[in-house]
Amino acid sequence: MKKVFYLKTCSTCKRIMSEFDLSAWQLRELKSENITEGELDKLYQFTHSYEVLFSKKSTQIKERNIDVKSLKEEDFKKLILEDYRFLKRPVFVTDQEVFVGNDKSTVENLRKYFG
Repeated sequence: MKKVFYLKTCSTCKRIMSEFDLSAWQLRELKSENITEGELDKLYQFTHSYEVLFSKKSTQIKERNIDVKSLKEEDFKKLILEDYRFLKRPVFVTDQEVFVGNDKSTVENLRKYFG
């Protein structure tokens, strides 16, 4: 499996994705079809944490008055399934590994993966 979860309106997602040949990848636009519980559980198998998959920069945190420090693993999972904006993006998934987010080290690891 090779899949990318992204937002088409996210310039950071577009910039990162444009660096790579994704012709053999399934592209999944989150706003039109949010991640499923099964897909999220698959990501969890790699990360062993829903918090790692959670975007702490989401505008929804402030809008909903969410105290991120008080959240437990199940809370992170529930929020991601409830609203696509809580998933850190982009997420590149292969059969062996997952690359989550846009921080420098993640993008560098993606570049190594794509060779």
